[in-house]
Amino acid sequence: MSNTILLRDEVDGAVTLTLNDPAQYNVLSEAMLGALEAEIAEMAGRADLKVLVIAAAGKAFCAGHNLKEMRATPERGYYEALFSRCSRFMQSLVALPIPVIARVQGLATAAGCQLVATCDMAVASEDARFAVSGVNLGLFCSTPSVALSRSVNPKRAFEMLTTGEFIDAATAAEWGLINRAVPADGLDAEVARLTDSILHKSPVPLKMGKALFYRQIGQPLGAAYADAGTTMAANMMTADAVEGIDAFIEKRKPEWTGE
Repeated sequence: MSNTILLRDEVDGAVTLTLNDPAQYNVLSEAMLGALEAEIAEMAGRADLKVLVIAAAGKAFCAGHNLKEMRATPERGYYEALFSRCSRFMQSLVALPIPVIARVQGLATAAGCQLVATCDMAVASEDARFAVSGVNLGLFCSTPSVALSRSVNPKRAFEMLTTGEFIDAATAAEWGLINRAVPADGLDAEVARLTDSILHKSPVPLKMGKALFYRQIGQPLGAAYADAGTTMAANMMTADAVEGIDAFIEKRKPEWTGE
């Protein structure tokens, strides 16, 4: 990319997007949001991709919105448009038909914590910290609360939202905000291990499964099971499911076609 605020690396179906504005703590400025939106839109139209890793450069993963930029346009219409735009971006990550992994090497606050909660999985360095601290500035983190309350226990989420206090990576793992916390020097290896595991799977069940996973969460129990049964039956009819089951029976490695 000519715009170095966001770096992109792609290898064998795995894409890494690196927030690259460390001097500004990788805030979700309008420029950063624009760069991310463009990348996700391009990825959504590609069938050859299998996994996305969102990483960051510097000491912070993401410190949320750019407050100076926000204060420069003190208009309600501007704020509503900005938060709507950020919400659409977060939803685009959920809609992306491949797993999204957050690689968290440092501070993740407000909308940065929202980004971590929105990703399908997250691995963090043991020295990473997390907070939705807008309340300390007189601003409840309303939009981050949507992702946070769907990622951790509601009482834990409400505690974070009303106190603005930081939690460490071990606590974030215990509460379910991240999958695991690892030593800083093992962060890349753990992300690579998770990524490699996904790359060896057929993309067919990953795409169908991710869509079903988020649909069923909001459905009543009966509707969720009905949706899941229909999805699994459709999955069974795919070429890769036939190949995978036959390979298991025949004790050989499957050869995925993506169909």
